[in-house]
Amino acid sequence: MGQTLSEIAETLQGANKKVQLIYAFNASGKTRLSGEFRELIDPKTEDRPDDQLSKLLYYNAFTEDLFYWDNDLAGDTERKLCIHPNAYTKSAFEDLGLDTRIITAFQRYTQPNLTPRFNEEYNTEDKDGNEITVPAFSEVTFTLGQDPETNPERLKISKGEESNFIWSVFYCLLDQVISTRNVAEIDERETDQFNDLEYIFIDDPVSSLDENHLIQLAVDVAELITRSDSTNGLKFIITTHNPLFFNVLHNELGAKTCYMLKRLEDGTAELTEKKGDSSQSFSYHLYLKKTLEEAVAADKIERYHFTLLRNLYEKTSNFLGYPRWSELLPDDQQLYLNRIIQFTSHSTLSSEAIAEPSPQEKQTVKLLLDHLRNNYSYWQEEAPNA
Repeated sequence: MGQTLSEIAETLQGANKKVQLIYAFNASGKTRLSGEFRELIDPKTEDRPDDQLSKLLYYNAFTEDLFYWDNDLAGDTERKLCIHPNAYTKSAFEDLGLDTRIITAFQRYTQPNLTPRFNEEYNTEDKDGNEITVPAFSEVTFTLGQDPETNPERLKISKGEESNFIWSVFYCLLDQVISTRNVAEIDERETDQFNDLEYIFIDDPVSSLDENHLIQLAVDVAELITRSDSTNGLKFIITTHNPLFFNVLHNELGAKTCYMLKRLEDGTAELTEKKGDSSQSFSYHLYLKKTLEEAVAADKIERYHFTLLRNLYEKTSNFLGYPRWSELLPDDQQLYLNRIIQFTSHSTLSSEAIAEPSPQEKQTVKLLLDHLRNNYSYWQEEAPNA
């Protein structure tokens, strides 16, 4: 039996390291770990207002929930991304005026002519006809081109572009945090709102990035951490499921402690310290294979194992030079098995999110795992020493 995520959070706190880098597969509990860590470091209390920064600044799925779309379903023209106000957004927009820097960062991760525009304060009516004031920096629209007069269409950007925008807000705020905390004399700092910060927790900021932008983001994060003076007391915890992101951070950062977070079948988790990048400390494809073999042997296959199986086929096809991972499937069942893996690894509807697959689906995992092992010499090689 492993540890609970709250116990692992205590382990991370007790390590007292400037940088802790954690690799974990999806569905291992990375986002829940960030929540447990927040509760440990600085739990919310009734006497602390929402607009006051805590001891922890974090980026995770909850950060993205602060941003939500109003798609103007009636007119289908006034599409805008709404921003829920809290300490994080108040600091970035109202207190520090980072909007111009955020736009620049966003365009660097996406494209130069995709332009965010923040609203100024204005009056309008709610659905009951009552006049209300919409505060500045509570909405953002997106247009192609710098001039909204010549490019008036307000775009609904992709989910990946939306994630990049939200990350740009966090990145610019973190940049300001580090610049401020690097001023040794507290009385000389531009603002005192970061004085109580102790930890920065970054959970998987690589959604929908291509490899070039992913590497750029990893380099940017490493540059910020390196620039953070060791005397300012800030500590960084970064989790990711992406081996390339992990490797770039591992190579860019000097002193750091690396771990692998693994979800165990009994619902607990295991945090194991590792040395070296993903190729040296854990072979990604071999770890996927081992995880699937253990699940098959114990007859404890769950829905997330189909995601791991698909990932294993993708890694194998890339290594062997196949243009599509589905070409590795048994010839006589390619279409059928492709549909099963696609459906089970990408189900998003709540009615489809069943933890226990059917016996036939479990057998499919075993069949396809055996197919890889028995038909491709790639899998006859021994695992490298960990």
